[in-house]
Amino acid sequence: MCHVFAGQAPSRYARETRRMRLNGQSTSIRLENAFWSIIDEIAATEGVSTPAFISKLHAEVLEIQGEPENFTSLLRCACLVFIESGRDRRLDRIAAE
Repeated sequence: MCHVFAGQAPSRYARETRRMRLNGQSTSIRLENAFWSIIDEIAATEGVSTPAFISKLHAEVLEIQGEPENFTSLLRCACLVFIESGRDRRLDRIAAE
């Protein structure tokens, strides 16, 4: 089992820094490439660019909860929510068959 996890390409967990504007403020976000891939997919699903998606998410978090303590952790957890929601939709389709 561990070979599945340990054997992944180092490029997946290499970190990438992207510079963008969050609600008018210039900032940098550093995440592992695997998370950037998922965030890019979420943005594409929403029909927006990755910076636009992240900026909108940040604005909504500010509105609902105030300034997040660790926004990059929030982004990683957003990736998990996206993956989990896809799994739940697949399970619903299987149950309906």
